[in-house]
Amino acid sequence: MILQWLSGCARFSLQELYLTGNQINGTLPDLSIFSALKTLDISENQLHGKIPESNKLPSLLESLSIRSNILEGGIPKSFGNACALRSLDMSNNSLSEEFPMIIHHLSGCARYSLEQLSLSMNQINGTLPDLSIFSSLRGLYLYGNKLNGEIPKDIKFPPQLEELDMQSNSLKVETLYQLDLSNNRFSEKISDCWSHFKSLSYLDLSHNNFSGRIPTSIGSLLNLQALLLRNNNLTNAIPFSLRNCTNLVMLDIAENKLSGLIPAWIGSELQELQFLSLGRNNFHGSLPLKFCYLSNILLLDLSLNNMSGQIPKCIKNFTSMTQKTSSRDYHGHSYFVKTSQFSGPQPYDLNALLMWKGSEQMFKNSVLLLLESIDLSSNHFSGEIPLEIENLFGLVSLNLSRNHLTGKIPSNIGKLTSLDFLDLSRNHLVGSIPLSLTQIDRLGMLDLSHNNLSGEIPTDNLDLCGPPLEKLCIDGKPAQEPIVKLPEDENLLFTREFYMSMAIGFVISFWGVFGSILINRSWRHAYFKFISNFSDAIYVMAAVKVFKWHHRG
Repeated sequence: MILQWLSGCARFSLQELYLTGNQINGTLPDLSIFSALKTLDISENQLHGKIPESNKLPSLLESLSIRSNILEGGIPKSFGNACALRSLDMSNNSLSEEFPMIIHHLSGCARYSLEQLSLSMNQINGTLPDLSIFSSLRGLYLYGNKLNGEIPKDIKFPPQLEELDMQSNSLKVETLYQLDLSNNRFSEKISDCWSHFKSLSYLDLSHNNFSGRIPTSIGSLLNLQALLLRNNNLTNAIPFSLRNCTNLVMLDIAENKLSGLIPAWIGSELQELQFLSLGRNNFHGSLPLKFCYLSNILLLDLSLNNMSGQIPKCIKNFTSMTQKTSSRDYHGHSYFVKTSQFSGPQPYDLNALLMWKGSEQMFKNSVLLLLESIDLSSNHFSGEIPLEIENLFGLVSLNLSRNHLTGKIPSNIGKLTSLDFLDLSRNHLVGSIPLSLTQIDRLGMLDLSHNNLSGEIPTDNLDLCGPPLEKLCIDGKPAQEPIVKLPEDENLLFTREFYMSMAIGFVISFWGVFGSILINRSWRHAYFKFISNFSDAIYVMAAVKVFKWHHRG
């Protein structure tokens, strides 16, 4: 074989060898004799048979491609001891070993270096094992094999994984009800293959780098209760097929690049929705009136879009927000999905990321149910704040800031006694601050800045305490110490001027004294004579003091 012809002195110096697209046949020989080899490509040839277990790879080998040959069997355990191996491509062969065994054979030091593993178009069978041991793996390609069994609910993927392709296998996905691939580095488009996942109730692909459209086949998931696609790079409009997911409780597609009009069918067809997050996208147009059909809605986030028009008065139909709730109402509450008739319903956690008191925070399950919130901030909504908002007694957070709202603040807004957060800043509101705000004793953050409000600030808030008031809170201490912070530019200016003056003063004084001594010889002699006389005087004074002290003793 041609590799044997190169086994002379070239084996010590050869670093790259490309033999792609020839008629090379025979079995794969022991490659360890090529001690300097870093790249070997023998793809698209006629290598056949099993790779002997005794075969070893060069210790410096980084890339090995043997794709499109006729290799059989499996991968030798010695391949897993190639500590520098970064890319292994054995796709389009006739490998038939079980996938868990292949992973076991590669679990030597290669698991720390391997970045690309392609085993597509083989006869590999078996189930999906734990893949998290490959700490550097970015691409895993398994399509066109015979992988079988169910995808484990708690399957673990490599922490650096960006691309995963498992299409055209025999994996049983019909019974999979929960799939969480969030917080990875998956990129490219989301595969449009979801029609096979008939039982899927919870799908979380959030916090990745997916791009392209939301797959239309997700609309075939009739049991889907939670769809989380937050923080990706998804584009285009919300697919019409999602209107079929009538069991959705949570739809979170915030922080993407989605555009177009917000579909009216979200309100008319997805009436089970409790949590709807569409913030930080490029949606435009007005808020559809059919949104008012969302009687179960508890969280509505449309912030940071290009929405316009008026806030509809029919928001009074958000009946779940008209009822005050407490932690006792939802204590121990969980969300369940229907699995088989034998295993019964299975619980899952429902999470939501909320902008809460100036920072994003994660809330879960029963706590989430208590945080009834409307966030329409940073849009182009105009007109007056509808008076009907006064009837949403359960509201805990209301953010209408950074819009073009006009008119007065509803006079009875103080009826929203559950409010903890109220931000109406940066609008064009006029009139006085409603006296009814004094009825909200739990209000933790109120921002009415940058409007055209007038009149007096409401008084008679007898229960207020802490600075700048003289009355202290219950524990005798202020509820929160006031924070006085200079604007960044002022602080920077002060620091710069201070240190500049210090530096200039030091330079002038230093060179004013020592420069003169260095330049003028008579001054220099006088200076050192002064230092000598001064030190002698100190010495004599100290000696006299010591002598007197001894005599007194």
